[in-house]
Amino acid sequence: MTRIAVLGAGHVGPVIARVAIEAGYDVSISASGDPAEIELITQVLVPGAEARWASDAVADADLVVLSIPLHKFATFDPDLVAGKLVVDTMNYWPPVDGVQELFDDDRFGSSEIVQRRLARSTVVKTLNHLGYHELADDRRLVGSPERRALGVAGGRTAVDLVAGVIEDIGYDTVRLDSLRAGRLLEPGGPVFGVALSRAEFESTVSAEAA
Repeated sequence: MTRIAVLGAGHVGPVIARVAIEAGYDVSISASGDPAEIELITQVLVPGAEARWASDAVADADLVVLSIPLHKFATFDPDLVAGKLVVDTMNYWPPVDGVQELFDDDRFGSSEIVQRRLARSTVVKTLNHLGYHELADDRRLVGSPERRALGVAGGRTAVDLVAGVIEDIGYDTVRLDSLRAGRLLEPGGPVFGVALSRAEFESTVSAEAA
């Protein structure tokens, strides 16, 4: 994969776009409206990224990163990302977001709900369980004893593709074999907001599953 479209120009999206560019990827970034409205912030915060209309950014992207505010997802058009590999970085956190009817269903993890709505896309969950301010700062080279691990949850082929990007950015990965397992990455889960090596991450996830 070479081209990434980041949907969302708030706190999270620009950081993801920047670290992806620094890892060698071509990146477009989009907000909910005219790209001219985010052109300046893109130039300052994400040098090298291209501000585009969302439909144009997605059209030629190999990977779409969904980093919009969770409360806006109910009105997100599934057709926009039909047929695309989508990374869901959103979290459902009622103390912060308030109760969101679409996500207020204990039978499913939040990314399972995203997948149900984006039925013609392939959804992978990652990049949601560390702070956006940490994403750039905590990157380390392969082999560094300080290299942090991130979980990547979804179907095997899609997870392998996304994990390659995460590793290029500067993190080890622990691959979880379903979106249901992605619940471990959500707020309140055992690895949410915790800096762990790959071995520590794998041990924590295994203990939770036991």
